[in-house]
Amino acid sequence: MGTLYLVRHGQASFGAEDYDQLSALGLRQSRRLGEYLAHKGVRFQAALTGTLRRQTQTFAAICEGAEVALKALPWPGLNEYDSAAVIAAIHPQPLGKPDTPEIYRQHFRLLRDGLTQWMGGGVSPRGMPSYPAFVEGVRSALDHVRDNFDGNVLLVSSGGPISTAVGHVLGTAPQTTIELNLRIRNTSVTEFSFNPKRHTLLTFNTLPHLDAAQYVDWVSYA
Repeated sequence: MGTLYLVRHGQASFGAEDYDQLSALGLRQSRRLGEYLAHKGVRFQAALTGTLRRQTQTFAAICEGAEVALKALPWPGLNEYDSAAVIAAIHPQPLGKPDTPEIYRQHFRLLRDGLTQWMGGGVSPRGMPSYPAFVEGVRSALDHVRDNFDGNVLLVSSGGPISTAVGHVLGTAPQTTIELNLRIRNTSVTEFSFNPKRHTLLTFNTLPHLDAAQYVDWVSYA
């Protein structure tokens, strides 16, 4: 019986010209998670990450915080969907920079609607796989873990693939997967137990490494 730790990347650069890099807070969150895991005595048999910069930076910072030299297997199927492409598929007009509460809310309303249509096969966002192909990329990572390991495995990805993994294990409807996705916090930990036959959900979206008064301002979602 093994345990798979699915970690969402640290805070990225939402609203910046290049979203795909960790903010200063994102680096701190990730290092802190590594410190916490080392303090708890958690050691990993293996690791997988997506190939996006914010994912690999998170993995590197976790290793730095834990003071371990762990190599990760790059797994493109763990890459996040392109939220800009999802929104553009249903709202071709450019959105304003999300620097006001209303524009921020509009961004996530459109994202929710675009994801619903993509999952249902109603739109094909530019440069993105179909939703069944996206699910297969996530499922292939879960199968690889189950087929090759029997201890602790670290998987660093994003909200979309992690919520998809949870939905796959629980058999949820796509709409439920969307709602899970939009609630996953930066560097949160979701745990699956696994054996050669199946994965089972143990925890979802937890922040044990930030559960102290001095970290109350470190909790983020973007």
